[in-house]
Formats: sequence, structure tokens, C-alpha cells
Amino acid sequence: MPRRTRSDSAPPVPTFGMAQRSAQLDFDIRDKADGPTAAGPHRHEYFQIQINLGPETCHHLGAVVRRLPARALAFVLPHRLHWIPQPAQGHFVLVNFSQEFLLPHLSCDPLDLEDIALADALELAPFRFQEHLDFVLSDEAGFAALMQLVAQMRTLAGQREFGGALQLRGCLLQLIGLVCNRYQQPLQHLGSSQVQRLGRRDALGRVQKYIRAHLSEPGLNLKSAAAAAFLSPNYLTHLLRKETGLSFTDLVLERRMRLACTQLLQGDKAISHIAWACGFADEAYFSRCFRKAQGVSPSQFRKSRTAKPP
Repeated sequence: MPRRTRSDSAPPVPTFGMAQRSAQLDFDIRDKADGPTAAGPHRHEYFQIQINLGPETCHHLGAVVRRLPARALAFVLPHRLHWIPQPAQGHFVLVNFSQEFLLPHLSCDPLDLEDIALADALELAPFRFQEHLDFVLSDEAGFAALMQLVAQMRTLAGQREFGGALQLRGCLLQLIGLVCNRYQQPLQHLGSSQVQRLGRRDALGRVQKYIRAHLSEPGLNLKSAAAAAFLSPNYLTHLLRKETGLSFTDLVLERRMRLACTQLLQGDKAISHIAWACGFADEAYFSRCFRKAQGVSPSQFRKSRTAKPP
């Protein structure tokens, strides 16, 4: 038989926590002088706003690539796969902050943030629709207001005086409010549409396509399928349970059992061959799984379904 290929050979995608990026666990602001950004696709457990001060680059966000010109802002939700390549002469400001810092009134799993109504958390609007809009403050007044807020946040973050966290949050909300005000019409339109629902459907479609293509591989796993769909394994697990009610393992097993039934009824291939074609390296294990799913062994299933009536 041909040699099996592993489907989990992709290098792991790093996930950063606030403790890895800052001495503070709630809020951090930095620029190029404080160190480079991540040099490849990554995720983080916190929110991030990146302000590009030039020259133009691009923003890889999941399966989407958007331009990121000078004076543009990139908004990133927790656990979203993304990467912004930095040109050699690039300048930027990074603002990192926890969910509790931005949304102290909201208690929910970070993987559910895309389902929160904008009426309950308008602060999420630019983060949720970053894949569809370019947020650029090209006019002098808007950019000057943005940089004034950046300067204030730098000062407050460095001092960390009593009440400073409240002032920091106020500046952060002003920054987000500035962008929401400038882009209110497209944000409101996207908020009233089903665009995020369609995005999740597209992601599930990529997962289903990957599963079909690799169903015969025993090494098919959650990690590789998530990578193919530009999702984190945690988010894919969450999405599958929300949309299908199944775990990844259960979904794959269901597909393999369905394929096994089709193979058993089409021709007289050996059970071992069918087990192999369905992604089982062990025929005995395949038979146990099949009996549990169908109530009979593979051979009994074939006999009962193909027997001629008397």
C-alpha cells in the first residue's frame, strides 16, 4: 500500500499572552523602538490596534489580505490569525489590551465576541469588521487627534498613577470612537447585514473541503484542519459545536462512517481496503467504530443491504 503522508506537518502558529509582551497585564503601548513585531502569522489572547505610520504595508487577517497604508489602523480581535509585515523603514505604534480592560461591563468567552450586538458593545465595531474595511485617517485633523491620544496614552501608561487606568481607558475609547465616527455609515451597514454569518459559513466550508480531501489519512486532525481554514484549533472547536453540535472528532468519524457505508455497498472490496480508504490504519478498530455507529459489523451491513429478496 502507498505510504501515508502526515497532515499535521505545518509549523505551529504562536499565540502570545499579555505577559509575553508587557510588564502590565491590562494595557500596553509600544513602537518600533521597543522591539519588532512578530515576524510571521500569529495570534494573541488580547486585543490589538496597530497604527501604521508608514510606509504602506499589508494586513493578513485569516484568509483576507488588506492594504495598510500610512495613517491606517488595524484592529485585531483576540485569537485571530494575523500578520502585518514590517518594511525595513517601517514605523508603527502597537496598542495591546485585555478584554476586561476594554469591556469591563461585558462577561463572555472571547470566542463569542463576534456574536455580541453592536448596541451592547459599540467598541467592538472596527474589530469585527476589519476584514471588510480599511480604516485610514488621511486628513490632517483626524490624524493629529489620533496622535494626540497616542501621546496621552504613552504618558499615562508610563506613570501608572492612581486613576491612571481609568484615564487610559478613556483615551482608548476616544480612539475607537474617533474611528467609529469617521466610518459610521459602512460600520452601521455591516452591523445590520449578515456578513459575519457568511464569514463563518465560508470558514466552515474550508474546513469541510479539507476534511473531504484528507479523509483517507489517519493523521487528519483538528490542528491541520484549523490551519487550512485560517482558524485557531480552539476557535474551530467552538465554531463546530455552535454550528453543527459536533466535535471535530465526531464530525470526521461521521464522514468516515458515511464513506464506509458507500464503499461497502459499491462492489466487493475487502473490509481491510475499505478501512484504509476511510482513514483507519487498523481494521479491527474500524470494525468496532462501524459496529458502534451502525449496530452491525461491516460484513453484516454489506450482506443485509445487498442480499437479494427471496
